[in-house]
Amino acid sequence: MRADLEVADIFRAAGPAYRATHAGHLSLQQLKVMSAIEHCRTAALGGHVEACEDCGQWRIAYNSSCRNRHCPRCQGAAARRWLAEREADLLPVGYFHVVFTLPAEVAVIAFHNKALVYELLFKAASETMLTIAADPKHLGARIGITAVLHTWGSAMTHHPHVHMIVPGGGIAPDGSRWISSRPAFLLPVRVLGKLFRRLFLTRLDALHDAGRLTFFGSAAHLIGRRAFLRHLKRVHSKRWVVYAKPPFAGPQAVLAYLIAFDEAGVTFRYKDYRRDGAERQRAMTLAADEFIRRFLLHVLPRGFHRIRHYGLLASSARKASLAVARELLDVAPPPEDDTPEEPADVRPPCPCCGGRMVVIERFERWCQPRAPPASRAPNRENAP
Repeated sequence: MRADLEVADIFRAAGPAYRATHAGHLSLQQLKVMSAIEHCRTAALGGHVEACEDCGQWRIAYNSSCRNRHCPRCQGAAARRWLAEREADLLPVGYFHVVFTLPAEVAVIAFHNKALVYELLFKAASETMLTIAADPKHLGARIGITAVLHTWGSAMTHHPHVHMIVPGGGIAPDGSRWISSRPAFLLPVRVLGKLFRRLFLTRLDALHDAGRLTFFGSAAHLIGRRAFLRHLKRVHSKRWVVYAKPPFAGPQAVLAYLIAFDEAGVTFRYKDYRRDGAERQRAMTLAADEFIRRFLLHVLPRGFHRIRHYGLLASSARKASLAVARELLDVAPPPEDDTPEEPADVRPPCPCCGGRMVVIERFERWCQPRAPPASRAPNRENAP
């Protein structure tokens, strides 16, 4: 069993059968995601042949990335680049991590109306934070927010929620000073939860009243007004969860826990939050079809942005707002680096002698490289 098992391995092995079994029930977006992950860094996307400058050792490298935002292999690198870019925005203050979670009854509606409900989740959560933070009874300041949509639980179930990274303070309404939050307290979570619930449910009700929500399968009855209101009756009085937690990881962190893929199915590690201590780390085995089904639950609508910025960090105001914040905090702006970076040579060294590998041939999509000279053939190494 390979130690570096990837989602692509599972999709390549079980994907064709899954598509055949569920023909007509998969969206175009889901089919595109499956195809992209299966073909990522394979001959389908082209590649090149490398040869060692010293010993002549050669290898084939299928190095073309699919660049699909749902591909764990591609998005790991994209996430690292994004984090590096965001470092320039950091202020010398403490940061808070706030999470807004939808109740299970609302998550059902979100599953059938992803674009509309995920958009509403972003708007209600960000407006809640900005409103309560601006209230003089609480912080009384304009804050900045970076929000990230997550749609999964640790066992890859559908669990939509928004993570927010928020500086510990903000700019006074008149722009005259920086108002710091308390070291271990930003805003009251119960107050946040109540406003979030009211804003979300009021707008969700308006969407249903306007006939913009759709339902299918076992939830088809929710298209009726009375059934819809009855379904949501309980969540009007229950507490909506808003809480702080340690720093979070991206979707690739869940999928990094893959252990095995064999006849028994796909085995992966996950956290069971009903347990404590070492018992929290558990292993689960799913049939390959169920693993793929759960993965595809989290395919986002086309063009939907999973990361958004609000308040002081909104794209249109970020540069000016951060300049004011740094001036009020009496810190120097980050140095501007206009020096273009030299492209790094990321090719691994020769596995035979450690020498430098150079590209000697490139081949297009769906093509194979020409065979090497016979004298070098015994030394070849394939590196998909």
